[in-house]
Amino acid sequence: MKVNAQAVNFNVDKKLLNFTNERLGKLEKFYDKIVSSEVYLKLENTSDKENKTSEVKIHVPGDEFVVKKTAKSFEEAVDLCAESLERVLVKRKEKIKSYL
Repeated sequence: MKVNAQAVNFNVDKKLLNFTNERLGKLEKFYDKIVSSEVYLKLENTSDKENKTSEVKIHVPGDEFVVKKTAKSFEEAVDLCAESLERVLVKRKEKIKSYL
């Protein structure tokens, strides 16, 4: 699966990109027809500690899923997005199996 990551309002380092690629790569265990994914990492200008937003868009044949989470760190936000996408992809896989 191809992962395209973009950072808004900051420069992203290699460790964060590697973590994001690794974590989203695990989604293929749940649904093997993922075409690509786009990740937007945003640093919000607020005084809150939870000011790091991760938005993940997954493209599958005939559909796309978007999940947006905010957390204290980008790693935590990406992890929360991946967990939500796991549930969504499992639901989609079960729905497709019920049609067959």
